[in-house]
Amino acid sequence: MREGYEGTGPGAITPDGCAVEFYARLPVGDEPDVIAAAVPAGARILELGSGVGRVTHALLERGFTVTAVDESAEMLERVRGARTVRSPIEELDLGETFDVVLLASFLVHAGDAGVRRGLLRTCARHVAPGGCVLIQREAEDYHTNVPRERVDPAGFTVRVASVEPVGDGVDSVRAEYVFPDAIWTQTFRARPLTTEQFEEALEEAGLRVDRYLTEDRVWVRAVAVD
Repeated sequence: MREGYEGTGPGAITPDGCAVEFYARLPVGDEPDVIAAAVPAGARILELGSGVGRVTHALLERGFTVTAVDESAEMLERVRGARTVRSPIEELDLGETFDVVLLASFLVHAGDAGVRRGLLRTCARHVAPGGCVLIQREAEDYHTNVPRERVDPAGFTVRVASVEPVGDGVDSVRAEYVFPDAIWTQTFRARPLTTEQFEEALEEAGLRVDRYLTEDRVWVRAVAVD
């Protein structure tokens, strides 16, 4: 397990504290709709941090071709219908480019700034000329509206129980996922980024914001700097 990361509950737990079985149960949200509205039909998508394929499978159903990347073999075993690549995202170099590079799950908020730089460089390295990078950011109140919880229509509760500063602008976040028959927890490190800090991080990687896709600015379409 990575320092500052921990997961508890039934089944396999990845090095960053993610519970494979929890993500296998988690229903897909509006992510595929946001993505599909922002990219050409039938685009080739490189999905970085695919997990068990929750979004992957929905994109495949919409006619996209997906290459799913994750560092967890247990996660990738659940992916069906897509090419899979096991690798840390920040080290990935496939020697090819894609119409769309997808970096969801708030990965851009990695606590380690060096990891964040590596993630964004991987995005820039793999996006084709004229293509785009889609990034999911944390909501502005992610680190301040705590504790909070939501009850999913599927019948489970997602709770952000605590956010504690650990230094250098990084917080330790503890989340709990409560089902009728099982409970999982995850503790991870995340770095809040203002819009300005986020755009500066993109620029450092050779990217820039093309447009914000949602009113809350959580979803972003970025392109390579001309």
